[in-house]
Amino acid sequence: MAASYYDLLGISKGATDDEIKKAYRKMAHKYHPDKSGGDEAKFKEVNQAYQVLSDKSKRQQYDQFGQTFDGNGGGGAGYSGQSGAQGFGGFDFSGFDFGGQNGGFEFGNEGYEDIFSNIFGGSSRGGRRRAQGADIRVDMEITFVEMVSGVEKEVRLYKKVVCDHCDGEGAEPGSGMKTCPTCKGQGRVQTLRKSLFGSFSQVTECPECHGNGKIFEKKCSKCGGDGRVKEEEVIKIKIPAGIMDGQAISMSGYGEAGERGSRAGDLLVQIHVLAHKKFKRKGNDILSTEFVPFSIATLGGKIEVATITGSLILKIPAGTPSGEVFRIREEGVPDLSGRGTGSQLVTVVVKVPKSLSREQKKLLEQLSDQGI
Repeated sequence: MAASYYDLLGISKGATDDEIKKAYRKMAHKYHPDKSGGDEAKFKEVNQAYQVLSDKSKRQQYDQFGQTFDGNGGGGAGYSGQSGAQGFGGFDFSGFDFGGQNGGFEFGNEGYEDIFSNIFGGSSRGGRRRAQGADIRVDMEITFVEMVSGVEKEVRLYKKVVCDHCDGEGAEPGSGMKTCPTCKGQGRVQTLRKSLFGSFSQVTECPECHGNGKIFEKKCSKCGGDGRVKEEEVIKIKIPAGIMDGQAISMSGYGEAGERGSRAGDLLVQIHVLAHKKFKRKGNDILSTEFVPFSIATLGGKIEVATITGSLILKIPAGTPSGEVFRIREEGVPDLSGRGTGSQLVTVVVKVPKSLSREQKKLLEQLSDQGI
């Protein structure tokens, strides 16, 4: 039997909203696929659990229907989530001939799942909840050196933010309340819907007052009642040392503001590391190449080597062949999880002279005669 959403987040059934959010962040951090030891499947399960339990309406349905609950908003009644003709709790649609006309029923823009959801008390398009703010995705380029050392960047976004005139409430400051004309103060409205099983009367949350029964007498003059306005915002982003090319940073609550005080979306920043003319990355190691004079490779000596942090002197033993790799510890990339720093691996390429003087040739011939 699949683990319950409460078990996935490690919380009790009576957990508060804050406890759910705290548990989700802990589990999402633990299983994030970009982390060492992450688990993508578990990460998706944790996200699904949070999407349901953080939504009061979905949580109520989940508590009622348990494992048969459809987290996408559908109700219970034995819905198994399977595809095909047998997908709805034993009802077999294979015998229905819709004839391209929906069997005489008017579905409008709704699919079968929406209709079943509305029949059995799921989410309704007539009873819309206040919309959560949209996520924002941006791409950001950093240099190789910034990747190694970490950096703070700024991004300018033109996005929906909380209206500062009404503080996100959607009402003109000082405006009073009045009875909602749509639901006559009941907070609910009744609609008649058709389905494959006949007509159903459905009571849903009033779309005008969102179940309150009252609305503001005057909408905010700045945002028009939405509680949000579009403005430019400058956001500082701390990019940790050691981040990989293509990895994304998620900043909770930095996306677009939600409708009338609902949760803001997230800002997702995908990092692109620019190539370096001298250095390359392999894991947490930095790769580089140094050209060594033939004489030093043969007789031994010292060369100056460039690193990310500056220059240092590398000792070359006598008889070093071309292609030899030297390791310089602690000159690589810091581990993103804080477990030390990689090395710089320097590959030596021996420079063979293209032209020699008569005396140099004679010396090499003598060495060759001696088998050197």
